[in-house]
Amino acid sequence: MTYVLALDQGTSSSRAVVYDGDARPLGIGQYELESTFPHDGWVEQNPEQIWQTTITAARDAIRNAGIKPREIAALGITNQRETTLVWDAETGNPLHNAIVWQDRRTVDICDKLVSDGLESRINELTGLVVDPYFSSTKLSWLLQRPDIRARADAGELRFGTVDSFLIWRLTRGQSHVTDATNASRTQLFDINRNEWADELLQPLRIPESVLPEVKDCASEFGIADAKWLGQRIPILGVAGDQQSALIGQACFTVGMTKSTYGTGCFLITNTGDVRVDSNSGLLTTIGYRMGGETTYALEGSIFNAGTSIKWLRDKLRLIKDAEESEAAARRVNGDTGGVVVVPAFTGLGAPHWKPHARGLITGLTLDTGADEIVTATLKSIAHQTADLLDAMEQDDVEIGTIRIDGGMANNDWFCKYLADASNYQVDRPVNIETTVTGAALLALISLGELSGLDAAEQLWRADDVFEPTLSAELRAQSNALWHQAIDRV
Repeated sequence: MTYVLALDQGTSSSRAVVYDGDARPLGIGQYELESTFPHDGWVEQNPEQIWQTTITAARDAIRNAGIKPREIAALGITNQRETTLVWDAETGNPLHNAIVWQDRRTVDICDKLVSDGLESRINELTGLVVDPYFSSTKLSWLLQRPDIRARADAGELRFGTVDSFLIWRLTRGQSHVTDATNASRTQLFDINRNEWADELLQPLRIPESVLPEVKDCASEFGIADAKWLGQRIPILGVAGDQQSALIGQACFTVGMTKSTYGTGCFLITNTGDVRVDSNSGLLTTIGYRMGGETTYALEGSIFNAGTSIKWLRDKLRLIKDAEESEAAARRVNGDTGGVVVVPAFTGLGAPHWKPHARGLITGLTLDTGADEIVTATLKSIAHQTADLLDAMEQDDVEIGTIRIDGGMANNDWFCKYLADASNYQVDRPVNIETTVTGAALLALISLGELSGLDAAEQLWRADDVFEPTLSAELRAQSNALWHQAIDRV
């Protein structure tokens, strides 16, 4: 029997899962990950905590699967994208906390890129809009610190997204690599030519020596040293978390769409070998690269989904756990009494791209209670998804059904409201943890256990289907109320 270990280093937690050759999970390890907020709009994480929670989760997964490390044939890695790290090229020691993808500190750098007339060229090369979301300005900000700049100019510094950092540590400095999906999220990668864009390095003062080598998603990324997991294990699959979920959801045909509800919400539609440029505020990105062939995708990013539910729990204390949000919505039969929540805690992502925006609750009355606010928060995530789908339609992208995953996919009420708000059928798979499964599938493909994407597609199974039943009139009223709130933000 073949076993692979998939590492899923996310924003909220580090998880590891052991899979068999048919991509069935056998053992899991998981640890929460803390974020810190030094200033308004700043979000950081401790790189050592990222590393330690990942390794500990991996060891737990192997033990819980009841197998020996020597039985693991390969590692797959998926990770929170855009989060930016720099480390010493000799020791691997980080020179700063990881700057998380949600971080907004580089607004001024972004504004300068726009004022310098680089916005359209950046979009042409990278498919991305100019926004603090991406790695390029985060790295540029770090390089403004004199000690980091000196190390970079001397060739003593390495930059990477979380996958690169983990691989560097796992291989004990033998591999400084990333994959095409993560590279495409740095805003430094030419997605047309599949190479680093030299002309974007100069205005941000980024030396080429800090950049990792870019590989296909199913490739040899290095060998994890036996020190960490008790056995030398090849790393054979890597993809950024949202692209990994696209693979895990078997969205291999043009028009197939997945929407993941984790810390944020990310909707991606496969556009095949054709790059589709958006006029509606969406991102053009690499969906995956296999055998040197690039599959493109169109993406919409919502910065706060699961974090909104966590906010209800930890800050407002309106619920004790995420599961209570469904009960709250059912108690009021989905009626918020006109209350709308816009959870723009770290700005608005696609299709608005307003980094200065902040959250809003509107429509409060003396009748408003906890259940109405909780329900309005759930609705807000569905309406943001509907906005992304509307933007896709405006870009003439034809979408079939929507496949959803992530923690919020367990909420039946939310899934049904998502179908009603978007007017699309929503499919929920048996396995909603498709992000980590995607990393396992890549490793299995590299091993030859799966013959390719067609074989991976056969493993996808539906659990439930949610059909839209809301009348056009009620849908229009609900969307109008939502957009009024968005306008106020």
